[in-house]
Amino acid sequence: MITDWDDAYANGDYIADAATYPELWATQSATFRDALTNDNRARLDIAYGDAPREKYDLFLPTGTPMGLVVFVHGGYWKAFDKSSWSHLANGAVAKGWAVCMPSYTLAPNARLSKITAQIGAAITHVADQIAGPIHITGHSAGGHLVSRIVSDTSPLSPQVQARIENTVSISGLHDLRPLLKTTMNDVLKLDEDEAARESAALLKPALPCSITCWVGADERPEFVRQNDLLANIWTGLGASTRSVHAPDKHHFNVIADLADPDSDLVACLLTPIRAEDA
Repeated sequence: MITDWDDAYANGDYIADAATYPELWATQSATFRDALTNDNRARLDIAYGDAPREKYDLFLPTGTPMGLVVFVHGGYWKAFDKSSWSHLANGAVAKGWAVCMPSYTLAPNARLSKITAQIGAAITHVADQIAGPIHITGHSAGGHLVSRIVSDTSPLSPQVQARIENTVSISGLHDLRPLLKTTMNDVLKLDEDEAARESAALLKPALPCSITCWVGADERPEFVRQNDLLANIWTGLGASTRSVHAPDKHHFNVIADLADPDSDLVACLLTPIRAEDA
């Protein structure tokens, strides 16, 4: 039984050298952006709305894109922006896909329902720029947002929704109600009604739906539980789902393989679950 919900969601306290990761991510991202900018394959700060953070970066492969990948960052909806994660586009870009990385307004300046709408607006905007199938992924809070986007109350139009072939929620938070018991809710401002409306595990998937719930095997037990929860529930609601526990990965390095075009994570992202594999 969990009695300390702040501890249950405290990732950095259980990761060696946790404080070094943000600088590492920023450095790797800047290097990647510079390389693609020099090759004329980076389109930075494209506005998808009027708010200051309603912008995305778009990274292009050589040649015509095979389709579009969207990565939504984490940070408990209250930290980071697109600039820390650019390097994670490398895997899909190297495989011939365009990759969009949006920012969004952070809590407490936006409620989670507003952030969901912003991600929907970003996907809608970039979908007009890149033809073909759309695959979406996100980490932690971003995992929540991408699973929410493929629920039956998605903010996407049916036309854009129909183009989403595959979703990978990495360390996603799929039931927000436990967060009501944390001190971070002083920032998130969730109430019972919004927590229920924005929890993918309490919603139905928009069918057809291919979704993988991917978590580090060494993550906090609550993240493993949240990961498996959605795959379990949505399987019973008609989605093609799977749950993956990545060996030797914790909450901060579980996303690193997105930068490797030959990784299992990139293969999972770019390949929808076949019915016989579900």
